Amino acid sequence: MSADPRRLPDKRAVRKALQSAAATYDDAAFLEREVVNRMFERLEYIKLKPKRIADVGCRTGYGTRKLAAHYAESEIIAIDTAPAMLSMAQSKHPWWKRKLPFLQMSSQHCLCADAESLPIANTSIDFVWSNLALQWCDPLRSTTEAYRVLSTGGLFMFTTLGPDTLKELRSAFSGIDAYEHVNQFIDMHDIGDTLVHAGFADPVMDMEVITVTFDDLRAMVRDLKSLGATNHLLGRNPGLTTPRRWQKVNEHYDAFRQNGKLPVTIEVVYGHAWKPQPKSLEDGRQIIQFRDFPRRRNL
Repeated sequence: MSADPRRLPDKRAVRKALQSAAATYDDAAFLEREVVNRMFERLEYIKLKPKRIADVGCRTGYGTRKLAAHYAESEIIAIDTAPAMLSMAQSKHPWWKRKLPFLQMSSQHCLCADAESLPIANTSIDFVWSNLALQWCDPLRSTTEAYRVLSTGGLFMFTTLGPDTLKELRSAFSGIDAYEHVNQFIDMHDIGDTLVHAGFADPVMDMEVITVTFDDLRAMVRDLKSLGATNHLLGRNPGLTTPRRWQKVNEHYDAFRQNGKLPVTIEVVYGHAWKPQPKSLEDGRQIIQFRDFPRRRNL
């Protein structure tokens, strides 16, 4: 289940990019908001009354606010690796909820933490929610952490990006040099296998392809930077791409132009899984499975 280190994100680079992008994030986060809305459409079919919810990778808190409205009596922990994102999320709460907290039934807290190493007690969360954040994590470490903090019968619901995401940009960079220029994303079936390996029962996975268009490559790169979604691979070029190479990338990408627009493919993977009840023998003794939990990797 180990991944190629060159294809894993550099966690320090991710945090730095998200920290820098906090002020501009909402201007370019239309996809994040749309995917949150589609997650809630799926959530309507799931019966769940969680006492405590963790929004892992909350960014500026759009999903957190929707969760608070949907589960008005739940305690919600908004978690992000970038302090500036949490500050933005806090600033978006209505003033009367910040000044008069006794008027709201739900209790909300912010926690700066890495999804791979959550400072949360075992089995203390009933619902782990994560939207378009786990692609910046080691898949096994993050799913194992979700399993650890969930109570028995708890739900893990998430979205992430699939391998066809940014395929046009990846193709445009092909042959430019020997470095990895575009983030790599894990296949839906491999994510399902990772969930099972972590201990989850009967994961449900599906995906859809969303195409976003831009006038030119510069506008697309600007939006990616606004989201903190630039190249974070450990195998990325440590230097800058030269203007001459950028010109070649632009020429290669222009071959994909349709109706005057440059398409950007986004493969969105949806998943949810439950933490099962421990298995028992006929005499009532419980079977405990000991797994090799990955060591935590802190920023």
